[in-house]
This record gives sequence, structure tokens and C-alpha cells, in this order.
Amino acid sequence: MNHDDALRQLSHMAHERAFGLHVGSDRLVQAGLDALMAGVESPSIAILAGLLRREEPEAPALFQQVLEELGLLFEPPVDFEADRWAFADWIACRIVDGYLDPAVGARLIWSDVDAELGCPEDLMSLVRYAVDLDGWDENCGVSVDALKQATIEAAAELLSKRRPPCSTVPG
Repeated sequence: MNHDDALRQLSHMAHERAFGLHVGSDRLVQAGLDALMAGVESPSIAILAGLLRREEPEAPALFQQVLEELGLLFEPPVDFEADRWAFADWIACRIVDGYLDPAVGARLIWSDVDAELGCPEDLMSLVRYAVDLDGWDENCGVSVDALKQATIEAAAELLSKRRPPCSTVPG
């Protein structure tokens, strides 16, 4: 892992936590260790990276401190609808950039965003692919790889309607 990959990993985890996804203390400590080994410098990163198993309850606060020191804090929108759209956009970026399996990402949008936003038309194709991937078997007439590729394309289409390309979006 290089310096930029380590920062990207920290940013992804900051987003996961901000959007209410569970990120275990063990993952936070490992991300600190990965970042330290990749040459990321901050006053608290070595402390985070060096936590022992019995010290893991300290990891969330230290991780937050590391994010502050590196300027990687992410605050989701306060407005519920804007928050859910930001979550959908972030997931779609992660799908398009290859950091998140398309089936996992589409399922997150289906389970955590779609109904909460009243099943908007812009999410319809991603939800359809989530359902197709969730129920896939050999008799479906289409390969899992083809469904995943279609999911990636649907995520890119969503982003083209809503925001700039992912490479310009941090996190």
C-alpha cells in the first residue's frame, strides 16, 4: 500500500463511519498501521497503529483524532434526504472506482437508501441489479459478471446525472 492508497483507505473508513456503517476497532487499528507503514504522518497515527487488543476501545477516538490531523474528517449532510443521496453517490463512486464489489454496493443502495428516498427513478436500475444479483443462480440466463458490469454502468450513469466523476471526489 502506498501513501495515497493509505489516505484513501482512511477517507473511506471516515465515510463509512459518518454514514452509520459499523467499522470495527480492529479495522481502525489496521488502517492506522497500514498508513504508518505507507509513510503517512500525524501525531496520533503511531498511537492508533500500536494499540493492543485490550486497548481497542480507544481506537474510535484515536481514529477521529487522526482524521482531524490529516484533514480527512467527513461530515454528512444534516438533511436526511441529502444525507441518503450523498451515501448513494459515495457508494456509486466506490463501485465505479473498483473499491466496492458491485453486488455489495447495489445491495447497500437497495437496503439503505432506495425506500428511504421513496424509490426514486434515478436508483431504479441499481436496485434492479441488486435484486437480480441477490437472486442469481445458474438458470438466470445471464452471468454474474455481466450483471456486475451492468451494475457498474448503472452506478456511472447515476453519477453522471448527479455529480462530477469519482476521481475528482475525495473519499
